Amino acid sequence: MRLLVLATAAITVLLLLLRQGSAARPEGLINWEPIKDLNDLLVWEVAEYAVKKHNESARTKLVLEKVAKGETAGFLGTTYKLTTEVKDGADLKSYEAIVWNSKLFKILLLFKPIEGNM
Repeated sequence: MRLLVLATAAITVLLLLLRQGSAARPEGLINWEPIKDLNDLLVWEVAEYAVKKHNESARTKLVLEKVAKGETAGFLGTTYKLTTEVKDGADLKSYEAIVWNSKLFKILLLFKPIEGNM
């Protein structure tokens, strides 16, 4: 129970930082570090989780094709900010995904299309 309360508080703070950063960009509020190996198994697991959760909530059938860019930030776990390329039928589209990943669970915080690529 204590861990759940702590995780909820951490996610709330992270969401607030990301929302504030939407106007001033989160880079000034969160120390993002580039991911060196975008083919790392954990990076792909996080990206696939993001697409799966989006598909469940939006009732779509996107398929992950590539992780084009990625950054992480440590905050009571690891937060991943990924630029993904997905297939939507025959179309290739780009989405930004932000996933909070701890040892116990993952939470999709954001999955939005990247403007100009839709």
